[in-house]
Amino acid sequence: MSQNIRPDRDFTTLKDYRRTGGYQGIRKALTELRPKQVQQLVKDAGLRGRGGAGFSTGLKWSLVPMEDDSAADIRQTRYFLANADEMEPGAFKDRLLLEQDPHQLIEGIIIGAYAIQANIAYIFMRGEYRLAAKRVAHALQEARDHSYLGEHILDTDFNLEIYLHTSAGRYICGEETALLNALQGRRSIPRAKPPFAVVSGLWGRPTVANNVETLCNVPHILHYGVDWYHSLGLGADQGTKLFGVSGRVKHPGLWELPMGTPIREIIEEHAGGMQDGYRLRGFLPGGASTDFLLPEHLDVLMDYDAVAKAGSRMGTGTIIVLDDQTCPVQMVLNLEEFFAQESCGWCTPCRDGLPWTVTLLKDIVAGRGRMEDLYTLAGLTRMLGPGHTFCALAPGAMEPLQSALKFFREDFERYIIGNSATREPA
Repeated sequence: MSQNIRPDRDFTTLKDYRRTGGYQGIRKALTELRPKQVQQLVKDAGLRGRGGAGFSTGLKWSLVPMEDDSAADIRQTRYFLANADEMEPGAFKDRLLLEQDPHQLIEGIIIGAYAIQANIAYIFMRGEYRLAAKRVAHALQEARDHSYLGEHILDTDFNLEIYLHTSAGRYICGEETALLNALQGRRSIPRAKPPFAVVSGLWGRPTVANNVETLCNVPHILHYGVDWYHSLGLGADQGTKLFGVSGRVKHPGLWELPMGTPIREIIEEHAGGMQDGYRLRGFLPGGASTDFLLPEHLDVLMDYDAVAKAGSRMGTGTIIVLDDQTCPVQMVLNLEEFFAQESCGWCTPCRDGLPWTVTLLKDIVAGRGRMEDLYTLAGLTRMLGPGHTFCALAPGAMEPLQSALKFFREDFERYIIGNSATREPA
């Protein structure tokens, strides 16, 4: 997937991309396969969403209502979206793809749009990604100039235009339906489901939204085939994944590795292990909205089911390391402040529960905490958990907190006990 990303050039041009087989995937899709055959091919490949949820990409495409199996089936307007609103703390994988290999994303969008017979697509990008926006816009123009976009792509009946939309930026825009509202110029809040976006999405029309990294896998599946893609994975999941590590490691960064690569290999070999004088105490395996795991989990494979069995989520696959000289309570407080700020305020548990969580954590860190605050925090992790909020923002925010209370409870208690002797009686 990242064969075009090289240290000897700033980014991949159209000429560079075609030299390594670029745009052969759309040639096969548009000239040899019908839309539903493309859907089935991606489904058979086992590609799962790389944005965090891990839902089957081909299955998602197949849920779009299609009048018939004809390549010219465009009677109902459909939309295809690339979600480039990467605002999860600790995540920086899509930025690399956007800045370094934009044509790979464009080809993935074209194939996805053809598979659901959409003739309009959008790239929804966070506003802070200015360099990425500049390079994607340049790549889009290159694609238009060489007839990969526009009317009668590759002399077929398929037409497509891709528009780049740079957002004002909110974490909630990573939620699919909030992204749809933002793109329509509305307040970026999640929509009630059902109906799901694949049936009634952008302007009430069938819409598919996929993560940038997900779409960057698609051209290679079409070009090299399902068996080749299956051969890349080491565990239960297929293909490769961009894994990242941030924190006090010797070589923080991002690497493309087989799905199912052990966490120990990612941290100790590719990231170089902990910096001198620091020990690994724990880590968030998939960005800020995942549960902590401990050093005893280093041999867990980085695939969706294995990480879930260990008690967390693979999420974005970007590991945030907690060292033994960083306070887990203050680390969690920092994360909860972010989530509270980014709440859209649409539902009461998230709007009121997250600021309450921040207040309790600030009191604990400032020496005003009481033991009963820990029980209140534990209760909030349940009340803001799955099924109690309008979307997944608050449940995701509770994951690092609930696991910190489980694994690092003594750190919370130390703040409370250490200051209780100096506190005046109530």
